[in-house]
Amino acid sequence: AVRGALPHRGVGHGALRLTDPLRRTRILGHPSGSGVNEFALKIATVNGTGSASANSLLLQALFRMGIPVSGKNVFPSNIQGLPTWYEIRVNKDGYTARSPDFHLIVAMNPESYARDIEEVVSGGWVLYDSSKPLDDEFRRDDVNFIGVPLAKMCIEHFEGSRIRILMKNITYVGALVALLDIDMDVVKGMLEEKFSAKKHLMKSNFEAITRGHDYVKEHFDCPLPIRLEAMDENRGKVIVTGNSAASLGCVYAGATVGAWYPITPATSVMDGFAEWCERFRVDPATGKHNYAILQAEDELAAAGMVIGASWMGARAFSPTAGPGISLMSEFIGLAYYAEVPGVFFDIQRTGPSTGMPTRTQQGDLMLAAYASHGDTKHLLLFPSDPRECFEFAVKAFDLAERFQTPVFVLSDLDIGMNDWVVDKLAWDDNYVPDRGKVLTAEELDKLDKFYRYTDVDGDHIAYRTLPGTHPRGAYFTRGSGHDKYGRYTEDSDAYAEVMVRLGKKIASAAEHVPAPDIRLADAPTQIGLVSLGGCHWAVLEAQDELASRGIHVDYMRVRGFPFGTAVEEFLTAHETNFVIEQNRDEQLKKLLTIETGCPKEKLESVTYFGGQPLSKGHVLRGLAPHLENELMEVGS
Repeated sequence: AVRGALPHRGVGHGALRLTDPLRRTRILGHPSGSGVNEFALKIATVNGTGSASANSLLLQALFRMGIPVSGKNVFPSNIQGLPTWYEIRVNKDGYTARSPDFHLIVAMNPESYARDIEEVVSGGWVLYDSSKPLDDEFRRDDVNFIGVPLAKMCIEHFEGSRIRILMKNITYVGALVALLDIDMDVVKGMLEEKFSAKKHLMKSNFEAITRGHDYVKEHFDCPLPIRLEAMDENRGKVIVTGNSAASLGCVYAGATVGAWYPITPATSVMDGFAEWCERFRVDPATGKHNYAILQAEDELAAAGMVIGASWMGARAFSPTAGPGISLMSEFIGLAYYAEVPGVFFDIQRTGPSTGMPTRTQQGDLMLAAYASHGDTKHLLLFPSDPRECFEFAVKAFDLAERFQTPVFVLSDLDIGMNDWVVDKLAWDDNYVPDRGKVLTAEELDKLDKFYRYTDVDGDHIAYRTLPGTHPRGAYFTRGSGHDKYGRYTEDSDAYAEVMVRLGKKIASAAEHVPAPDIRLADAPTQIGLVSLGGCHWAVLEAQDELASRGIHVDYMRVRGFPFGTAVEEFLTAHETNFVIEQNRDEQLKKLLTIETGCPKEKLESVTYFGGQPLSKGHVLRGLAPHLENELMEVGS
């Protein structure tokens, strides 16, 4: 075996074990589960060194080659200096869930060498900067080491410490172009697009890529067995993050007011909204901004601004995370009881308390469903990818105004901040917002009297008015006890009458939130899988894996709360339903137990809450104890 892939004339930093000083890499064995357009790689760098641009360039190059690809950014919650990673999965069959089996590690951070090299699969490859020797303690006999003197090359050919750091990242992209057989014309075309107005930057970036590429081509066998071939699977698709898609959805829905307090991982929703508004919410004739964005002093104040703007008739929203929802709860209860619409994006991260701000989780389900004290219940939407973040943003505003209540879009860090390949977002010029029951001046003029909380139509939804529409539409908005006429009361029956109607109103929304996505097996089965949000892609892959082993399971992805009849019918149709989610306390299972008539004996939990996106392996390992006869071996 060879300890390392050694450069020309056998000059390397590991002990030489070859009898012949070959300049080419000796492959130790093809890792299982990998091959052409079928592998995962991980790039380990230091936060704040500019690697994000290089990693984005790499991902987009693969996308433009038409290959199904997904990218996951694993970064620390500081500004600069700690380890950060970028994971890319290439899968010709289109599976996009995270894969923890890395066939290639690009090790650019000596501080994380031990961890990074440990994670590469047996027979895999480690690309590292050989400008300094790699200590023997990091070497593995079952791994191929590819040493490229990246720092040395950049010192020799570029000026300035910052430029050299940046170009080192671009140089490892060049090395990967050679190793993975990435189309150089695609890479060059992307650089020309990006730096069309800055020719000197295009020249330096292309030089760095060329030097990395040429060095690897000269000193190692290229391409590796894990390599790329052009496909045509990305036609009609785009790369986008969930937060960017959600912010565009807000603009499309007609939102004109956004209020928030900065928090990871939700801030980029408002950043995106501001950028879209600069394009689509500025009067071309006057230059007047037809929108308002307010950074509040805290999340409670932001919620108050959303409620106030919505009460005035604007479509308003706030993006936040779990800690923000906790602080907003008092005002959310006011909006529920006073029946004021509002949209809240909860980009979930790990908790409790500060938790791990830059890791993903689904720990806010119970919090959002019943936010605030007293008897409250809210509408929740669970997108699984950026396309649904866009679509559900629009749906959230329509539901909020139709049912005059807060609506939560529960995304998460993985969906919100990572790069996803999805179908192009569909913009329908014929879309008309559902403003719900809003009385016009003409309608008010025909009424003898207007009472804010009376159920005129028998659908549990009262009519509302907007301030300034008509004197007859005026009423006192209160969060204290009130009767159906909007008057203050401490009368038990009058209070209860309003609360019962509110409960029925929310219950009636069950058939209006997005219906569950159900995927039935090819053969009858008594086993069901149930999940939501970003778990979807790992569960889909696990379902296919089980089918390939002759184990048939049905699958339902819950997309909205309250749960509709289709959810309950699926649960009752199966003897056992495995509820797969990313939190410790089985929150989706508890919601299903509380809010449906399904016996709890029919529900089993599969949970993962370590902060990484769910993988197929997490699902299969969670199922293994229950299906041990069928699952003797579980892969990642």
